[in-house]
Amino acid sequence: MTSVPPPAADPRGFLEALFEAAVARADPMQVLAAHLPPRPEGRLVVIGAGKASARMAEAVEAAWGPCEGLVLTRYGYARPCAGIEIVEAAHPVPDRAGLEATARLLELVEGLGPDDTVLALISGGGSALLCAPIEGLTLEDKRAVNAALLASGAPISAMNVVRKQLSRVKGGRLGAACAPARLLTLVISDVPGDDPAEIASGPTVGDTSTPAQALEIIDRWSIELPDAVRAALAAAPAGVAPDDPRLARAETRIIAAPAQSLDTAAEIARAAGCEVRMLGDAIEGEARELAVAQARTAREIAQSLAPGAAPVLLLSGGECTVTRRGQGRGGPNAEFVLAAACALAGDPRIHLLACDTDGVDGADEIAGAYAGPGTPTGEAAARALAENDAHGFFGRVGGQVVTGPTLTNVNDFRAVLILPE
Repeated sequence: MTSVPPPAADPRGFLEALFEAAVARADPMQVLAAHLPPRPEGRLVVIGAGKASARMAEAVEAAWGPCEGLVLTRYGYARPCAGIEIVEAAHPVPDRAGLEATARLLELVEGLGPDDTVLALISGGGSALLCAPIEGLTLEDKRAVNAALLASGAPISAMNVVRKQLSRVKGGRLGAACAPARLLTLVISDVPGDDPAEIASGPTVGDTSTPAQALEIIDRWSIELPDAVRAALAAAPAGVAPDDPRLARAETRIIAAPAQSLDTAAEIARAAGCEVRMLGDAIEGEARELAVAQARTAREIAQSLAPGAAPVLLLSGGECTVTRRGQGRGGPNAEFVLAAACALAGDPRIHLLACDTDGVDGADEIAGAYAGPGTPTGEAAARALAENDAHGFFGRVGGQVVTGPTLTNVNDFRAVLILPE
């Protein structure tokens, strides 16, 4: 990013520049090398999964040179590597490419010895990309589970409990498979709280959740699943606990997190003359409900601003969810913007942007959306909100934000700009 437009003269350009800076702050090519030790002696195997994992692999080879390994990422997110093989697969619902690549990844770490080292590169998106169903389940069962979870409105922490119990790699199982080799996991966080056990369902981190908890979540959120899934959960084997001896030589480091990206955006906004109010980097909940709450806050601030006062910027991150009610195209960030725009009803002082830092909001190659005083907020907007069709709506009115693959993922970025009269 070369320049930041003045917030009052170009509100949309200003907000998009802040988003670009937040994404750049989490670029693995900028942050990963500082967390690498010297290249270990003996056999080194690099594995990984997530939307940022290929970029992370590229950064590893930039520091260490060509390496043996296999990394799994989303279609369109591959990067050139000299030694590490990059495999693309489907996200957010797994496909056969992910199933086959996960099997190969497990084969790659099989039989390693105590003098060997595994470097695991994990980022958001790994839950869908790593696909190794427990006994009794098929790929189609896993696809049904992921689709049902995504439509349920359940928070990501609850989704991950279910995913872990149905997998042979999540919840520390991949880490256990690497023993007795040394294991270093580098993580880019996309979850509220930055708990490594939640990021990509913690494939190399010990887990305390149980099949019984997974069944409780399924019932609480009224998640409809095939009978085979319930039967498999009832018979699921014990997980890998944090104190499991197979994880005794495992270390995990978080190399990028949402708070760092929000702080970068805040610094730029302050330099541009804004008063920044940080609302938190770990906000969860229904996107449209959060939107109404932040719109109300923004209006209250706008009413209190004297003419000539500094603009106020509300920044927040985390991971919102959408309970699917209609058949439209959308995601939590675009739905946040649409619901907020409806609540603001064209307020001339308020502009807002919400995007996913991986460039994909929901299942579409659309990062999110922008809305301002000129955004239509009548019957068409209300109808689009009712149908969960935020991407369709903003595509029609010119509010979509499309970045293409950003090659990183520190989750949602929300910015609300309040200008004085």
